[in-house]
Amino acid sequence: MLGSSLLSADGPIDTATALAGKKAIALYFSAHWCPPCRGFTPVFADAYTKHLKAKGLEVVFCSSDRDDGQFKDYFGEQPWLALPYEARDRKNTLSKKFKVSGIPSLVILNPDGTTITTDGRSCISEDPEGKEFPWTPPTLFDSLGDEFLSGIDGETVSIDEVKESASYIGLYFSAHWCPPCRKFTPDLIKAYKEHLKAKGLEIIFVSSDKDQRQFLEYYGEMPWLAIPQGDPRKNKLSKAFGVQGIPAFVVVNAKTGETVTKDARSAVSSDPEGAEFPWHPPALNNLSKGQGVENLNEETSLCVLLDGCDKATTDSAKEVLTRVAEKSKESGGDIVFFYAPEAEGPVEQIRKLTKLEAAGTPQMVLLDIPDSGGYYLSPATSVTEETVRTFLDMYKAKALDRLQLG
Repeated sequence: MLGSSLLSADGPIDTATALAGKKAIALYFSAHWCPPCRGFTPVFADAYTKHLKAKGLEVVFCSSDRDDGQFKDYFGEQPWLALPYEARDRKNTLSKKFKVSGIPSLVILNPDGTTITTDGRSCISEDPEGKEFPWTPPTLFDSLGDEFLSGIDGETVSIDEVKESASYIGLYFSAHWCPPCRKFTPDLIKAYKEHLKAKGLEIIFVSSDKDQRQFLEYYGEMPWLAIPQGDPRKNKLSKAFGVQGIPAFVVVNAKTGETVTKDARSAVSSDPEGAEFPWHPPALNNLSKGQGVENLNEETSLCVLLDGCDKATTDSAKEVLTRVAEKSKESGGDIVFFYAPEAEGPVEQIRKLTKLEAAGTPQMVLLDIPDSGGYYLSPATSVTEETVRTFLDMYKAKALDRLQLG
């Protein structure tokens, strides 16, 4: 990921040599022109010099400075290593890989390159002495705790009882003061009572209510378990699953803690009977139904627009895309696949941003929103395994013209 050579204060240094024996590597995305960066860098540098370097942390500065002169001035204040400024492609690849959408951002990795946390900035701010270094996040069950409310009368059940009785756990982040929550909750209650509980789902309400009265009033409507209002487990779970808005509904495996889907809210709305429960993300998403749209802003996405095409063309394209998407998923590919049989969901907005009008033939567009809103168009007017693979191969080879969403 970092290439063969990095920069130190004394000049170029072999990457393998520089990182040998380190317990963790931090990628520091920052820039001199960014005021929050200039505020955080001295704090981080002090923690690194006094505590973290000795504990086995190495830092690699990944610059977003506007020119080499700014980079050199800013790096001159820093006590660690840096990615060479001219390695722009590598820096952009790292930003995209770790979904860096703003700076300063601090990603902490194990020596083998696996991610420990993408929120290293909070780790430094909360623990500058590194008492919990390397800040390995707690497991789901550590965050979930041992005991939950079973109704408003104060009775409780243990996590062991939940594991024994359920195959899956749904974490429902919600609050009485939130209108979309109050609209979705009755639908979730109905689906749970009539279908989902029998399929092995237990739900735990994770409350964002503002006081105990609101919590009890709202939880009194619900037929499942809950974490008490104000319990610190709420913040741990919200952080673990990146919950930034409510309602949010996450489904995890009750035995292993593995996340099945973070978008179970959409799944309940489209499949209230649980025909496809537990809603493992499909290889091919129906864009017209909003399936998997949470990935559009974070992943490179192949969208095949079929609105306006006849049924035979649409069915054939779906069959081809399913095969390609499943092979990609099996091989660990990083492209998310979508097809849009109808002009619904975000299709109209995508057409507007890409300046594409429905043509009566399939249109393949590769959205690379993490790359500052880039996109690519295929000249192909039919969907075959050859046209899809050629398009993706040309993208990976950087042989396509990059266009800008507008």
